[in-house]
Amino acid sequence: MAQADLTEFIQPSAVIAEEHQLRRALGPVNLILIGIGAIIGAGIFVYTGTAAAQHAGPAVILSFVIAGFGCLFAGLCYAEFASMIPESGSAYTYAYATMGRFMAWFIGWNMVLEYLVSAAGVSSGWSGYFGSLLGDFGIHLPAAFMGPPIAGNGLGNMHLTGAIINVPAVALIVLLTTFLVVGVKETARFNGIMVMLKVAIVVAVIVFGLSYVRMEHLTPFIPPNEGHFGKFGFSGILAASGVAFFAYLGFEAVSVAAQEARDPRRDIPIGILGSLGICTVLYMLMAVVMTGITDWRTLDVPSPVSFAVSKIDGLKWLVTPINIGAVVGLASVVFVSLYGQSRVFFSMARDGFLWPQFASVHKQFHTPAYGTIVVGTFAALLAALFPFDVLADLVSIGTLAAFIAVCAGILILRVTTPKARRQFRTPYVWFTAPAGIFVCGVMMISLGWATWIRLVIWTAIGLAIYFAYGIKHAAPSKWKVANEA
Repeated sequence: MAQADLTEFIQPSAVIAEEHQLRRALGPVNLILIGIGAIIGAGIFVYTGTAAAQHAGPAVILSFVIAGFGCLFAGLCYAEFASMIPESGSAYTYAYATMGRFMAWFIGWNMVLEYLVSAAGVSSGWSGYFGSLLGDFGIHLPAAFMGPPIAGNGLGNMHLTGAIINVPAVALIVLLTTFLVVGVKETARFNGIMVMLKVAIVVAVIVFGLSYVRMEHLTPFIPPNEGHFGKFGFSGILAASGVAFFAYLGFEAVSVAAQEARDPRRDIPIGILGSLGICTVLYMLMAVVMTGITDWRTLDVPSPVSFAVSKIDGLKWLVTPINIGAVVGLASVVFVSLYGQSRVFFSMARDGFLWPQFASVHKQFHTPAYGTIVVGTFAALLAALFPFDVLADLVSIGTLAAFIAVCAGILILRVTTPKARRQFRTPYVWFTAPAGIFVCGVMMISLGWATWIRLVIWTAIGLAIYFAYGIKHAAPSKWKVANEA
């Protein structure tokens, strides 16, 4: 068959071996819930208050708009890729289709930061909310088993906390890993229940809290800069957008489910854009409520939502439901992160970059059980020892690099294969994709030199694995997008 006759993508073999096939069981509603499950978590329950108190004040609403636009631009590019290459692996697979093996490995390795490290860190944060919720019912567990033994962000200020091991965080990861091994459809139903519960609580806070918003708390809307970049003023809005960006992480996790979607060319774009749009509206409304019902300067606390609500007599009844929502919300984020990482490893192993065991599928459950267990083990180990802020910036910078690669890949395909079949086309692509590259690039730069040093170290480890194993075993470029006849 001539190259010009190919309408989609081709593989070296006509079909993927049966032992590497995943069950197609997810529809658009499942995928939107996966996206919402990944997005609504630490961002809405923790970082909204942090960004307001430390950087932007009430103008944190604008920070969410900036970060949302960056994610929207990248999301539109993700959606086009997903409609053309309906395979698991997300940005890794898309980079492989357009930029070759080395860039595919680089992006795939960075995605470990987004999924595995994020799962470990968020589960550590979940442990704190879980302990707070138990305290609401008069149950107090020993502090030595409720937190990580190591704390401190940065390269030189690590210190011991006195704790022994974060037992709740480890237990959460073990439980969710078990669910993921048993079956994705069953786990998707479980995730759907968690997502609906936490969204219901978020909506309740917004609906009941809006009537208590006071204009004096929102004035001045943009607090004057205090003489340092990122400390309020316009620079504070930009700095807070980096924090707000973390709140959106996870929407592209929908695309790693492409091989398990019933109609991936239609459903993956719906899942990406639907979850991103719903969460953007919820974030902005929550920011209005949190900064409008109390003094935003007081919101730099571990649980800012319940803290703000507790200051209003008519809303105190929401404190316990909020803690429940936070526990459920963070748990669903950990679930989607573990799910995403196991599927990225599945795709990389199928292409020869990792050991073939990661691409094996359980005969009974039809899930990548080996890779899921390995991912869960490493995530549990990290969660047992470290808090999230040790690697929080690395999670963001790795994700931003993946976003930039996806935006660049779409431009490459528009030049090399302009007539390829696209069930979804990124609108105004020559503005949207460069805008995504620019916004994500600015947020990368704002993360600071220490984060870049960590990224260099992390990349060096990845390159060692690539040249020791991946480059010797990786198959030739697998996905080829061609023009229609």
